[in-house]
Amino acid sequence: MRCHARVPRPYACREREARYWAAEEAAESRSMAEERILIVDDENAIRLVCQLNLDAVGFQTLEASDGETALALARTEHPDLILLDVMLPGIDGWEVATELAASPETREIPILFLSARSDRSDEERGHEVGGLGYITKPFDPSELIDRVREVLERAGRGEREALRREWQERLETG
Repeated sequence: MRCHARVPRPYACREREARYWAAEEAAESRSMAEERILIVDDENAIRLVCQLNLDAVGFQTLEASDGETALALARTEHPDLILLDVMLPGIDGWEVATELAASPETREIPILFLSARSDRSDEERGHEVGGLGYITKPFDPSELIDRVREVLERAGRGEREALRREWQERLETG
């Protein structure tokens, strides 16, 4: 487990052939957020990209590289949002989401799936297990930050079901 305090660090370069790149927004351009994001991915590079970009705009981050650690951190740290990969060693992301949804202490934590699996059936399954969104790798860090902010803001205003309904409509219209 790694926990990162908010440290303003602007990361702005995007290499032409890079699979992942840093968001072009520096922390100084936004007010500092208090929210904590649990990043769950078995790939160090993905966790690092997420961590650097979320930290740069003021989020605190926690990291887990497997499902068991993710469940433990969610239960003890109560993050404000979880970025959850689907393909994890041990307990996969689907099972993590199912277990979190079944527990009164964690069921309200918003989950955004972050996965290389891009089949519609995977996105549908993410919706079925209670997620509030699905981001496919590779991703644009700026879009990731925007989605995290949107879900946090809307969930905080009590719009979880509206987010799920909108996602369901997108799934149905293809």
